[in-house]
Amino acid sequence: MEGWAQVSERTTAGLGQVSERTTAGLGQVSERTTAGLGQVSERTTAGLGQVSERTTAGLAQVSECTTAGLGSGAVYICTEDRFPSRRLQQLIGQQVYLRSDVPPAEISRLRFSDHVYIEHTADLVSLHTCLSRRVPLLLARGLVRLVVVDSVASLFRSEFQAADWLERTRHLLTFSSCLHHLSHEFNTPVLCINQVTGVFSGSVGSLGPVSASVSPALGLAWANQVLVRLMMHRLQGTVSRADQRSALRRLEVVFAPHLAQGGRDAAVWTEGVRGLAETPPFDAPL
Repeated sequence: MEGWAQVSERTTAGLGQVSERTTAGLGQVSERTTAGLGQVSERTTAGLGQVSERTTAGLAQVSECTTAGLGSGAVYICTEDRFPSRRLQQLIGQQVYLRSDVPPAEISRLRFSDHVYIEHTADLVSLHTCLSRRVPLLLARGLVRLVVVDSVASLFRSEFQAADWLERTRHLLTFSSCLHHLSHEFNTPVLCINQVTGVFSGSVGSLGPVSASVSPALGLAWANQVLVRLMMHRLQGTVSRADQRSALRRLEVVFAPHLAQGGRDAAVWTEGVRGLAETPPFDAPL
């Protein structure tokens, strides 16, 4: 996850209750990401279906802004698939369970969907137009207080070949500069969802298994542009709660200036992503 935070103002960054009372230095990163230093935060997901994690980011910001009477929301920029509207509506209907700190009557009167602005960008030109024209207009009018890009790697991977690395880096730095400008000028957190790249190791010609791991896409050129990087993994096994089951996830801090490295297990429920107080027994491997 890549995002900017405001030191004096804590902004919900959309991981629901993942970091509530976390102990491994994760602090309040998932519920209240301090994104006010004018930097970008990146969230990288490995082996996950990202529908719930993606939409929760924008919806949590809408919930905090609207319940605080600020009337602000989030702009969600899709570069891959169409926006998961059905999941968003499901999350809206479950806000009374996710936001137990807000009176149910207050939540029921809020029109969350009116504060989520969806933009689809199919190429880098339309992405640049969106970030340089439409998004600043929404920010200047106070309509949004969070910018989500899903995903940052998609267009850069599809529009450039390996031999075009220099041109890709140039466009990547231009994109990053635009995000930093928005964050500084409007004091706005920015959350970028990234993809991962497989990293394989093993001796050549070996008949044994080859170990594999993943690393965030776009390499050092992008890593140097972000302040906070979180990675969410999908683990073996599932967890249960009442009549719901979820694959076990783990959210880890890769680097951040205000957080120690550490992590916490999490699960995706109907109302969104929640941290687990302790690792529960597994139901069965997936």
